[in-house]
Amino acid sequence: MAVTPPPPPPISPRQMTLLRIVAAMAWSDGQLAQEEVDLMLDRFSLIFAKNTQQQQQLQEELKEYLVQNIPLEELSPKLETQEERELVLKLGYEVIASSSRTPDEPNINVEEATAYQKLVAMLGLPEDVVKNIEATVERENQETRPLIESLTESLDKFFKG
Repeated sequence: MAVTPPPPPPISPRQMTLLRIVAAMAWSDGQLAQEEVDLMLDRFSLIFAKNTQQQQQLQEELKEYLVQNIPLEELSPKLETQEERELVLKLGYEVIASSSRTPDEPNINVEEATAYQKLVAMLGLPEDVVKNIEATVERENQETRPLIESLTESLDKFFKG
């Protein structure tokens, strides 16, 4: 008996690509903590759904997609605009700069730094744009804003134009 995959979640392909790239950056160190998944599902559902019932359903539907570790090479070509590439770079940098696996490890470990440099190369953004994005994220991190608040705000601004 064949297993039927679940229907796609009720978000646009553009939203799914952004979500998957953020998840791919979170996976870059080989780990995706349950707390990260829970927080991303909570915040992304607030942006992508219109009411509480839709948010709960969307969280369940998106869970499968967050735990899939899809290579950046498959996702980055789906980005159509410079605005999308800049947003992805910002969100990716926020994810890897948010925490470390152990207290003795820097916030951005070797695996994350490598994945980030690969993302930068794939996105093909001008060096000054990359530096400005990194400086913005570092400034926001010094304000000790939680990662998910920052991700939510960035995504909300992007989708509301």
